[in-house]
Amino acid sequence: MTVGENEAVEAFERLGLTSYEAKVFIALHRLEAGTARDVARITDVPRSQVYTVAESLEERGLLEIQQSSPIRYRPVSLEEAQETLQERFERERDRAFEYVDDVKHESAGEETQEDIWTVRGRDRVDDRVVDLLSSGEERIVFGTRLPELVTERIERTLEERAASGATVLAVSRADRVRDRLDSLEGVVIDLPPPSRESDQRSGRIVIADDDAILLSVVDDDGGETAIWSSGSLFASVLVQLIEAGEEVAASSETE
Repeated sequence: MTVGENEAVEAFERLGLTSYEAKVFIALHRLEAGTARDVARITDVPRSQVYTVAESLEERGLLEIQQSSPIRYRPVSLEEAQETLQERFERERDRAFEYVDDVKHESAGEETQEDIWTVRGRDRVDDRVVDLLSSGEERIVFGTRLPELVTERIERTLEERAASGATVLAVSRADRVRDRLDSLEGVVIDLPPPSRESDQRSGRIVIADDDAILLSVVDDDGGETAIWSSGSLFASVLVQLIEAGEEVAASSETE
């Protein structure tokens, strides 16, 4: 592949050089050695800027300065330049990732970062639903009002968790959904609270044990967006709030 000068300059910039530094370095390799006037003649770097740029390149170990009149500059060999830039890159890389590794383990006092995630798209929500259902060891709740949101993978996972000994509860008011879920071995069917009868936006709900939850909504165009959390205080509290709300609704219905 043939690389043009502009591409080479951009590549040097990504390695940490300025545009002028890259152009002066390239020009000096064309000249093998030269003065500021020589460099300015074959680049768009102003002669007045060549002196400052050359000093910077010397500090980087990429050229040598001959104290003559006029001052002359000579670049280091390509092999030496490659080694110098590589060492610098590795040094800066190590410094950056060392810092990230340190702060990753720092305590933020009494505050904790809760993992609350958003996932968009029917297929991606499907995958997350199956993952959360599979993680439930003692108790699983799955609910939806839409038959198309009950996939074969979800049905299979619900049966597998029931067979493993987990309590599996499927919740829906839609007859088609209830019929499908009722045919699953070991899955118990229940109705959602009456307060949700007019709901036209909800997608799916998943609760796995007491610390994993997913809630999704269906957009006007049929797309699905979900928030989910697992193993977090947020998930535990939200599960408790949902279940407390359902108990209150069920109590009101019987009164």
